[in-house]
Amino acid sequence: MKFEKQLNYLKGVAVKIGKRNFIIIGSVLLIGITVCLNFMLFTGEKEPAPVLDLTNTPISAEGEDGGGDDYFAMTEISRQRARDEAIDVLQTVVDSEDALAEAKDAALAEISAIALQIESEANIEMLIKSKGFEDCVAVISGDNASVVVRSDGLLPTDIAQITEIVYQQAGISPTNLNIIQKSE
Repeated sequence: MKFEKQLNYLKGVAVKIGKRNFIIIGSVLLIGITVCLNFMLFTGEKEPAPVLDLTNTPISAEGEDGGGDDYFAMTEISRQRARDEAIDVLQTVVDSEDALAEAKDAALAEISAIALQIESEANIEMLIKSKGFEDCVAVISGDNASVVVRSDGLLPTDIAQITEIVYQQAGISPTNLNIIQKSE
């Protein structure tokens, strides 16, 4: 009897919330999980090995125009596409008349967080380039960041500058920063 009562209660809650809202909430959760997985795959281990050397790592990406081997441009395009897709789904939640107020608030908060990450990444990239680096890409995910820098050899002073820039712009501690060296 008790189980039947609980089951009926859950069915009543499900009817009140509606299928569409369950789908919207599920989509928001799926986006969050995808962002977390992307970050875990992109940043790798959390051990204090702050610099990875990608000197002899062949990275070739065919751009939409049919050519090019520019790792940094392709990474920026890929990052922007992923964000655009996430924002589109979140905006669908915000625009939905059937969505619960809590789901809309959560979607707006996530859109705001993405906007802040984009601003911080742009500032970090600009400041690192101003220090003499030819190119770089910064990716922030929560309290963690990865910075890929075009360099033929990062000096300890370079690592310190990058670490300081990331901390000042995003408040991310050095233990949560992964600096990756990519040579030409």
